[in-house]
Amino acid sequence: MGSFQLEDFAAGWIGGAASVIIGHPLDTVKTRLQAGVNYGNTLSCIRTVYRRESVFGFFKGMSFPLASIAVYNSVVFGVFSNTQRFLSQHHCKEPEASRSHTLSDLLLASMVAGVVSVGLGAPVDLIKIRLQMQTQPFREANLALKPQAVALGNQPVYQGPVHCIATIVRTEGLAGMYRGVGAMLLRDVPGYCLYFIPYVFLNDWITPEACTGPNPCAVWLAGGMAGAISWGTATPMDVVKSRLQADGVYLNKYKGVLDCISQSYQKEGLKGDTRLRHHEKYAPCW
Repeated sequence: MGSFQLEDFAAGWIGGAASVIIGHPLDTVKTRLQAGVNYGNTLSCIRTVYRRESVFGFFKGMSFPLASIAVYNSVVFGVFSNTQRFLSQHHCKEPEASRSHTLSDLLLASMVAGVVSVGLGAPVDLIKIRLQMQTQPFREANLALKPQAVALGNQPVYQGPVHCIATIVRTEGLAGMYRGVGAMLLRDVPGYCLYFIPYVFLNDWITPEACTGPNPCAVWLAGGMAGAISWGTATPMDVVKSRLQADGVYLNKYKGVLDCISQSYQKEGLKGDTRLRHHEKYAPCW
């Protein structure tokens, strides 16, 4: 049928690598604010991390995402584009019809991409967050930590991505690599629908009719607007996901998605589910 194109995977790979390099420092701040303690606001968190860990503290856990998210983004964006193209050509046999976009095709392709993103991205996100959070301050009295956890709190729990993976598999089994997968599904499936669908329609609407190919300005503008739309709804579940995945470094605080939502709401109200929304980016890992 000729609908499969490797260019979509290459574009996703380049975009994924660029998003990690540019966005990881802000992602570290986001994770500390969402799952850490005693950080206050964004500026306070930045100052605290820099004072305690220098500039390198903002890049903790970056090596693993840099090596994996480029591949992850490549697969996710390639799956979406090729699925959408296949569905369009399946409905309309004419070659020119593949350029048209229907809401049902985009919705199904986005949902497939969302499910694939969880399967590939949950372990990546888990390792990244564990490495980002292992040096965050904690209070023994408030957390009722066990003696061995208190001892660990004075030094990094994980020596790197490989050691982190080995430790999680040894202590929690293979299922431990997918901690927070329920929250991630509730984040990524709707999130990708609210990213890809607005992006495609906005890009088509902004691109001048005379253009035969993608217009860079239209792509950037549509991507930025679609990212803002998607993260506006995805942030609350991203907070839950981050807290569930950070849980377990020193102790297990949450019993599941509903328990995490309940505890977060009781302690922080609605603001606890929308922390650092203005620093979010829809470049999945996401």
